[in-house]
Amino acid sequence: MDPTLLIVVLVIVLALFFDFTNGFHDTANAMATPIATGAMRPKVAVAVAAVLNLVGAFLSTEVAKTISGGIIREGDGGVLITPELIFAGLIGAIVWNMFTWLLGLPSSSSHALFGGLIGAALVGFGVAAIDFGVVLSKVILPAILAPLTAGLIAYTATKIAYGITRRYDGKPDGRGGFRFAQIFSSSLVALAHGTNDAQKTMGVITLTLIAVGFQAVGTGPEFWVVVVCAVAIALGTYMGGWRIIKTLGTGLTDVKPAQGFAAETSTAATILASSHLGFALSTTQVASGSVIGSGLGRRGSKVRWRTAGRIGIGWLLTLPSAAAVGAAAALVAHNFGFVGIVIDAIVGVGIIVFIFLWSRRDAVNPHNVISEVADSGLAVKIKRNPKPKRESRTKKVQK
Repeated sequence: MDPTLLIVVLVIVLALFFDFTNGFHDTANAMATPIATGAMRPKVAVAVAAVLNLVGAFLSTEVAKTISGGIIREGDGGVLITPELIFAGLIGAIVWNMFTWLLGLPSSSSHALFGGLIGAALVGFGVAAIDFGVVLSKVILPAILAPLTAGLIAYTATKIAYGITRRYDGKPDGRGGFRFAQIFSSSLVALAHGTNDAQKTMGVITLTLIAVGFQAVGTGPEFWVVVVCAVAIALGTYMGGWRIIKTLGTGLTDVKPAQGFAAETSTAATILASSHLGFALSTTQVASGSVIGSGLGRRGSKVRWRTAGRIGIGWLLTLPSAAAVGAAAALVAHNFGFVGIVIDAIVGVGIIVFIFLWSRRDAVNPHNVISEVADSGLAVKIKRNPKPKRESRTKKVQK
């Protein structure tokens, strides 16, 4: 087999594995809350999420175009990034994801992918290879503004929800009627997730095909790329997501149905709008911002700044750290060609297996497998809602 074709196949396989793990981890962003509140059963929830992730992947390709023809300068006036460097970038993204998963450090799969690719491109071609204008406008700014926007929307929606249902203050079910509305809102988040996160892997595969001349510069993903990426993220959602959600659901029990509905609706709206505009944002960050915003919208809330700071540190470290790992892998791949690819693959698989085996030493519990979204729920301390004041008999007579 032609070495170039073999490398392309390896890159596609690795990219689909990344897509699979993306679905595996991010299902909790959409479905942990409705399961925690009893709105949906774990297996039903992940089946619904898998189908909607699959459907969502076909609805838009704007984010894929941002990655395949935006972040790294391709074609005239730019560089021709090699499959070896793309492979190294994927290694950086996957290894960083696994490492932060082991530490329980909140991170973004999306920014790990961006960081890995940027680090690899910097090693191969230098600073000129990166279009920092696109990085700033479609990666950095959305990473800052999207969680804030989603949090503000969730805060407002929660205030409205509690305002129009004030008569339920003090009841233990926490506006149980919203539990049924969560079925719709969480499903909308799953659909939105497919429109954004599946696109990133499509963009990586398209970038690889452009790099070897199998596809023209400036074109979007081929239909078969859309199909395989949609299937990969859907399979990851179904085969791995339900176990994670079932474990993580207990971490979200403090989130009441009204809050969950507000958070999920604002998350879905933000992600769908960003996908339409081609903003490659982190669904984890948006969901976390929404959960915090909905928590603040509930009366008697107080921010736990230590937890919020931990979440922020995880966000800040992901992109540069993944870039460093991707750059290290790129040094080997760029200098040794196909042999370097083999070395990167062996080392990468070894690290992934080691991290997985190391994680098995500790028992699974809510403290070492808590999700970013569940963790964001802990960033807001909420006192018990005060009971509504009873009107005096005199006022009732006057009415």
